Amino acid sequence: MSTRDAPSPSLLDAFWRVVAREGWHGTTFARIAAESGETLSDLRGRYPTPVDLLRAHARAVDQAVLEGTVPGQHGFGSARDRVFDLLMRRLDALAPHREGVLRLQRDLMRDPISALLLSPILMASMAWTLEGAGISTGGIAGALRVQGLAGVWIATARAWEGDESVDLGSTMAALDRALDRAESLARTLRLTDEEADASPADAMPVERFDEPPLADTGTMMAEATGASPDTSDAALLPEVPGDVGEVTPPPSALGPEAPGEGGATPTPRAASGKGAKGNGAGKASLA
Repeated sequence: MSTRDAPSPSLLDAFWRVVAREGWHGTTFARIAAESGETLSDLRGRYPTPVDLLRAHARAVDQAVLEGTVPGQHGFGSARDRVFDLLMRRLDALAPHREGVLRLQRDLMRDPISALLLSPILMASMAWTLEGAGISTGGIAGALRVQGLAGVWIATARAWEGDESVDLGSTMAALDRALDRAESLARTLRLTDEEADASPADAMPVERFDEPPLADTGTMMAEATGASPDTSDAALLPEVPGDVGEVTPPPSALGPEAPGEGGATPTPRAASGKGAKGNGAGKASLA
């Protein structure tokens, strides 16, 4: 994200106050300017539409979530542990604008067309989350992983809406269950359990994450389905074996693989993976 496009904290605060008060369809630059004290001409010079400001915020959140990750190193725990930690860190980054984020979430649930149009922003963030966890996003299998993680995130965000606790125990439990369902779906599709190991030679330009084709991202509101846990050090949706047969995969958000091998070295949470499912204890970090 360029310095020119990077929104100031005060502008983001004003933007999300307007969204919380007026809803997504009531968010205009005139209201943002009045709330932030910036001029319309300055806002126009940086953000053609409110969607561009929303996208700039998503990039800032991605950067905050990815801080501390080291490409090429898998970091602590299993792939599941790393994904769990990154998604909770994402909630941490969104917490200052919780009311606006939740209002946007409710508006999109009632407006699937707007949800479809905004889904490339979500898919880009989910792809970066997988890369941060050291999980490949390349090829068909990578596209399925991105799509599956989007379902996990949506289920978690819905639980976050009703969770007023300090430790976010119920949110972590919902995330744990959603990861169970995603892993169960991977087994149902007869996918392998190998840890993704991306090759730089097969990588595609990471910038394409920002604008995946809308036709490939039409299931933003879908939730992952399935059942039992699998805490092995495996990608959520690993490579498809040669004998997968006639199984039809779910719609995908085709996104390229980031250069190099993704990895993460985040600090483990007190309640990660199955620990969150048991009693919701432990101090949570919003992602």
